[in-house]
Amino acid sequence: MNQFQNDIKSSMSKYVGAIFALLAAICFSTKAVLVKLVYQYDVDVYTALMLRMVFSLPFFIVIAWMNRTEPKAADLNKQDYYLLVAMGILGYYLSSLFDFIGLKYISTGLERLIVFIYPTIVVMIGAIIFKKKIQRNELFSLMLTYIGVMFVFYHDIWSTSKPNGVLGATFVFMSTITYAAYLVGSEKLIARFGVKRFTCYAMIVSSIAVIIHCLVVNGFASLSYPWEVYALSILMALLSTVLASLLLSQSIEMIGSGKTSIIGSVGPISTITLAYFFLGETITIFEVIGTILVLAGVMTVSAYSKKGAK
Repeated sequence: MNQFQNDIKSSMSKYVGAIFALLAAICFSTKAVLVKLVYQYDVDVYTALMLRMVFSLPFFIVIAWMNRTEPKAADLNKQDYYLLVAMGILGYYLSSLFDFIGLKYISTGLERLIVFIYPTIVVMIGAIIFKKKIQRNELFSLMLTYIGVMFVFYHDIWSTSKPNGVLGATFVFMSTITYAAYLVGSEKLIARFGVKRFTCYAMIVSSIAVIIHCLVVNGFASLSYPWEVYALSILMALLSTVLASLLLSQSIEMIGSGKTSIIGSVGPISTITLAYFFLGETITIFEVIGTILVLAGVMTVSAYSKKGAK
């Protein structure tokens, strides 16, 4: 009877974890749409990013305090905290800043596809820095992914002659590179700090960096905006930052990072759909084909990378 109850609990945990992963992907996908809506009120990049972090910071401080006794895999030292600060600046400060700049110039659909290719960047970082050989199947997956991105890139930018489109795509690609580097660099730190504690600490570091950056560039004069800007910023902080991070962390704990990343592949589709309804962005056959190619390439390269790591 106890075994039967344990099996039911295990099955329920997997289903709940899958639901959390799905909700996390959808919540994350709202960020680009909300940023675009904020930009409609002539808000600059630095202020938009700062408002997001200001409204999410109190939640991460509270969550970090609540998880202060989370079990640790090892005793933490000063070097761990130095590395954590570096990862916070790299992953959630620089990566977010580049992403917000890029969103000024390109569609949310293209932005989400470029961001979604981060697993391929992780593979290439492993090959360059850690001398991990890229397998033939991985190479094919990489080619498939970037053909998909270029497919959407050509239609979204070259065929429509969008001003500064190439610049925007370049900034988003830089965001993807810095985020991939963050993932590679933070892998061991997550094991030492714990998922929730590390996420909260990294977000606190990045929030402070963003706030300082904005105040240095704009000062307090940049805070005179309509109430809609603050409402959208609060929604961005709660939905696509705090809630998304918590759901993701909980999902990883319940079903593992592999299954979570697979379910997270709905992110680009969710972003394109939301952009269609809230921003009026059209869904073209080029975008559909490109998205399919990118999803196929990313999921395949992720699967081969996991096999190679075993």
